[in-house]
Amino acid sequence: MSGSYPRIIQFVCLTLLFAAPFVTAYPAHAAEDSRQTAIFAGGCFWCVESDFDKVPGVLETISGYIGGTLENPTYEAVSGGGTGHSEAVRITFDPKVVSYKKLLHIFWRSVDPTDDGGQFCDRGHSYKTAIFATNDEQLALAKASKKMLRDAKILNKPIVTPIRVAGAFYPAEDYHQDYYKKNPLSYKFYRLSCGRDNRIRELWGKEAHDGIPHS
Repeated sequence: MSGSYPRIIQFVCLTLLFAAPFVTAYPAHAAEDSRQTAIFAGGCFWCVESDFDKVPGVLETISGYIGGTLENPTYEAVSGGGTGHSEAVRITFDPKVVSYKKLLHIFWRSVDPTDDGGQFCDRGHSYKTAIFATNDEQLALAKASKKMLRDAKILNKPIVTPIRVAGAFYPAEDYHQDYYKKNPLSYKFYRLSCGRDNRIRELWGKEAHDGIPHS
């Protein structure tokens, strides 16, 4: 019996050696398959992208346009009005790290959902807030979160942010993607002068930007 141990050890080592590639590959595929998408419109998509990029579990953010009638819209067309599109951000996230419910919590507290004319210094339909649900579960969760805020009466004014079923999403032009990284000084000046953070703190108090780590 004692002479059989080296063979057993050799067998185990060979098994682990050949099995290792398959063991390490499986979690990678599983993680990729578990990715989910959320789409939020919260005014200037530069700012929404910047906020959600800081959230643990968010894997990617893409600025773009959604909700309109024009195919392949441009920034000039959308900002000019009449297309029905919203500036929005498509967020790819790992639900094992951050849930859609948590993303909703963060979204509400990073915008002014009582403003029906735009957001902060940006006015017009394309800058209005909206939640675009990508499936029935998201639709139900978004509606429930909106009702919870209304019932809690955290805000002094009615919440006007609509919840819609997501349609075609068109990525914005390249110069809009990661704008806050490519042009940090102009982005910081814009965000400060637009009054975004001051208004959010005024509206939400201690809950302002809750869930977004400070950079």
